[in-house]
Amino acid sequence: MREKTTRLFVAAAIAEACSWLALLVGMAVKYGPPGNEIGVQVFGPVHGVLFVAYGLLVLAVARLHRWSLGVTFVALVCAVPPFATLLFERWAARRGLLRSTAPQRPLTPVG
Repeated sequence: MREKTTRLFVAAAIAEACSWLALLVGMAVKYGPPGNEIGVQVFGPVHGVLFVAYGLLVLAVARLHRWSLGVTFVALVCAVPPFATLLFERWAARRGLLRSTAPQRPLTPVG
């Protein structure tokens, strides 16, 4: 359960950043010379769903991995600036905040 939730969190962080890119491109098209709103109409709701999914997964992973309130707060705030979820996910992985604390194999007695 922990590994699956962690993998979903990583996928949501990447997807949320990609949806930011798509939304930024859609906004450039909307307010740029073409003046077409289809990009914002399509990627706005997609980004909204991924934003909420990322936030919920932050809360789930924070509970499973016993993150401090500070780390959890930073993870949630990283959903707001473009591409910050990628930076947070990489930082958390380097710090070992996404590693499982359970033993990988059953312990056997020695002797």
